[in-house]
Amino acid sequence: MDGTLVDSEKLWDIPLREIAEHYGVRLSEQQRASLVGSNMADTSAALLGFAGVEATEQRKAEISSWITERVAELFAQPLPWRPGAAEALRSVREAGLRSALVTSTQRETAELALNTIGRENFDVTVCGDEVDGLNKPHPEPYAKAARLLGVDPSACVAVEDSSAGSGSARAAGAVVLVVPCDAPVEPGERTVLRDSLVGVDAAELARIHAEHA
Repeated sequence: MDGTLVDSEKLWDIPLREIAEHYGVRLSEQQRASLVGSNMADTSAALLGFAGVEATEQRKAEISSWITERVAELFAQPLPWRPGAAEALRSVREAGLRSALVTSTQRETAELALNTIGRENFDVTVCGDEVDGLNKPHPEPYAKAARLLGVDPSACVAVEDSSAGSGSARAAGAVVLVVPCDAPVEPGERTVLRDSLVGVDAAELARIHAEHA
C-alpha cells in the first residue's frame, strides 16, 4: 500500500523523524530507508536502537501508539496515487481477477488509506497487526492473503516497493513486480523491477507471471 499504490511513505516520514528527534536523534537517509516496509513493532524497536535507548515493551508500545495517532491525522486527507497505480488496479478489477491488499500498516491506519484507494478494489485485505507478529519479510502476510483468496501463492503476482515486502512475497511463492519508491530493492528470483506502474494492466501482469513463475 504505502509507496506502492499511494505515495504515503513521505507522510510516514514526518512522525518517524519527529519521534527520532524526541530522543535526540536525526535520522540518516540510510536509517530511514531501513524502515521502509517495516511493521510498527520493528519500527519502534529500531527507532529506540538508533537512539541508544533500551527497547522495552512499554517504550515500544508508547512509540507505536504515538506514531499511529500522528499518521491518522495525516492520512485523514486524500492520499496521492503512485504513477499508474490507480489504472493498474482498475484494470485488475475490470478483468475479474481476485486481488488482495497486503500491508504492514495496522488496520486502523489502513482503513483511513482505503478511503482513497477504495475498499471495493479488493476481495481481501491483510494488515500488519493481523499476522500474529509474522510480518514482512516473513512469508505469512502473502501466504495468508492467498489462503483467504483461495489460491496458491505461486499463481499470484505481488506488486511491491520494498525489500521487506518483495522478500515476503517471494518467500510465500509469488512472482513479484517491484516498483521501488523510497529505497532501492535488489533483484531476486521470480522478480521483475520497473520504474513505475504506468502501462501495467491485467494482461501485462499475466505476461509477467507466465515468464517468471
